[in-house]
Amino acid sequence: MTVGTGEIRVMSYNVRSLRDDREAVVRIVRHCAPDLLCVQEAPRSLRWRHAVARFARECGLVVITGGGTAAGPLLLGGLRVRVRRAQDVLLPRTPGLGQRGMAGAVVEVGGAEFAVAATQLGLDAAERSAHVELVLRRLAGLGVEHRVLAGDFNESAGRPGWDRLAEELQDGYAIAPDGSEFTSPRRDPGRRVDGVFASGGIEVLGCGVPDDVTDAEYAAASDHRPVLAVLRVPAG
Repeated sequence: MTVGTGEIRVMSYNVRSLRDDREAVVRIVRHCAPDLLCVQEAPRSLRWRHAVARFARECGLVVITGGGTAAGPLLLGGLRVRVRRAQDVLLPRTPGLGQRGMAGAVVEVGGAEFAVAATQLGLDAAERSAHVELVLRRLAGLGVEHRVLAGDFNESAGRPGWDRLAEELQDGYAIAPDGSEFTSPRRDPGRRVDGVFASGGIEVLGCGVPDDVTDAEYAAASDHRPVLAVLRVPAG
């Protein structure tokens, strides 16, 4: 994917707490050169703030919000990004299941203001459907017209949660496929469980797993492959 004037690169990546080949993750992020990196499963245990700050520096980005305070989702941004406000959300926890959350912010890039959020939904279908409604509500609650949601949704198109997101927002890959489709599992992926969604006023120019990274590099880095979306957001 190439980027022209006024275009914004948003990348979604489940990095599995950087437990695999950290240097491979950093190389992939730097290769993709996102303006905004929406991370799932960021480090959130002991000294997690130090860990995410170090990761951001290695990627040439800065921490916007999230990490341990959002139960794993993390927002990082590049030098073009101006942060207006940020908000971390902990979603209602289902007994016996892990805590889920959302890291959101209102940002301005090249004169375009929009809300962006990173999230990861759980493994239980009923919980996912409930959390989708809450995530959409909290994203809209950031109070701006244009919205971008990126995440690991733990289900694919054709399932209730994903399809509900696609009713409210544009499914980036379905609108403008560019690159590979499948993000999971680690080797020989055959499922698209990660994605970037955008509200209707945003033009999706391309979205998918970059196909100029080797399978071996992806497999070394994490058990998910990233999704990179190139967007044009109307300037306010």
